Amino acid sequence: MDIQKTILNQVQEAKAAALKLALVSAKDKDAALKAMAKALWIHRAVILLANRKDVLAGKKAGLSSALIDRLMLNDKRVEAMVDGILDIAKLKDPVGELLQVYKRPNGLRIEKVRTPIGVVGIIYESRPNVTADCAALCLKSGNAAILKGGKEAIYSNKAIYRVLKLALAKTKVPVQALQLVEFTDRAAVTELLKMDAFVDLIVPRGGESLIRFVAENSLIPVVKHYKGVCHIYVSHKADLKKAEEICLNAKVQRPGTCNAMEKMLVDVKIAKKFLPLMIGRLREAGVEVRGDEATRRIVPDVKKATAQDWHEEYLDLILTVKVVRDVYEAVDHINAYGSRHSDAIVTKDKKEADAFLKGVDSACVYVNASTRFTDGYEFGLGAEVGISTDKLHVRGPMGLEGLTSYKYKIYGHGQVRS
Repeated sequence: MDIQKTILNQVQEAKAAALKLALVSAKDKDAALKAMAKALWIHRAVILLANRKDVLAGKKAGLSSALIDRLMLNDKRVEAMVDGILDIAKLKDPVGELLQVYKRPNGLRIEKVRTPIGVVGIIYESRPNVTADCAALCLKSGNAAILKGGKEAIYSNKAIYRVLKLALAKTKVPVQALQLVEFTDRAAVTELLKMDAFVDLIVPRGGESLIRFVAENSLIPVVKHYKGVCHIYVSHKADLKKAEEICLNAKVQRPGTCNAMEKMLVDVKIAKKFLPLMIGRLREAGVEVRGDEATRRIVPDVKKATAQDWHEEYLDLILTVKVVRDVYEAVDHINAYGSRHSDAIVTKDKKEADAFLKGVDSACVYVNASTRFTDGYEFGLGAEVGISTDKLHVRGPMGLEGLTSYKYKIYGHGQVRS
């Protein structure tokens, strides 16, 4: 098939469908989401069969265990996809929300209201649940979605997409509002990024190389979801037992996610007490620990960290550790080496916590909690298109509101400008 012609046809269909979708009521959009959720559960056997083909291919290709985990679906994960769509259906429709209203001296009434962005292209890797999450979020917020998943999940994505389209055919949401680019060639991404006449926004989520490629080649505005080089700083004023549990959860619960801890910073005043216990627990969980010289003086068999380690998003059971003087050195290190995603401090001191919250330039900053909570579902957003590390127009988990813009409605009674 001709990639350029196929994608051009898809974006044209999506643009036309987006204009129709803007007129669909909240009630009808929610009915469509419920139909999508029901269809996913009914047809889960087909989806899981397709997913097995992807998993087998991934293992043959030598994907890490963490990446295979991101790729794999089972009944529980399909159920989570279903629940995610149903949760989105329960959320308030942002479209039409009145943001501001005021009356001018000449009698004009001006209303600022939320509107859909239009056509949103989402380019992503590995996790097939993204197909369902992003489809639901886009449709609920009145946007047509053009989805381009990675080749490692192609069978799963196609199966999920066809089930969702089947469900939409029986609703008032135009079927063409949901499109999947099925080409696995990078050339398909290049073509999509040229379609600025039809696509209003591109959201890439995946590895750093993918996001840089999209940002450098797109003619369409991009909201970047860069890598998650997430830090946790353990203060000398921390409850060390809580710190152990928080750090362990952040690293090992699902190491292949962008909100997993990749670097652990430890105050020098408690390093000798905390590090041997913490590193022991991490190693029991299968984590390879790398450290700076101060860490290695305390735990000598820790692997020496390289200069590149401080920038690295491992997405695996690997962690780099650094001993720091205080919260201010921790903040400086995070701002120098982090990715503006999610970072945390463990401390009992409010003043220290406030300094961290104000100083760290990241989308999500935590006090005494795991970075693993940076997630649309955990934030009460139903799901997210991704975690934006940009500052405009959305930051952090990008849910329904992040998929809207606004317009001004002006009501007059014959006014003319003099």
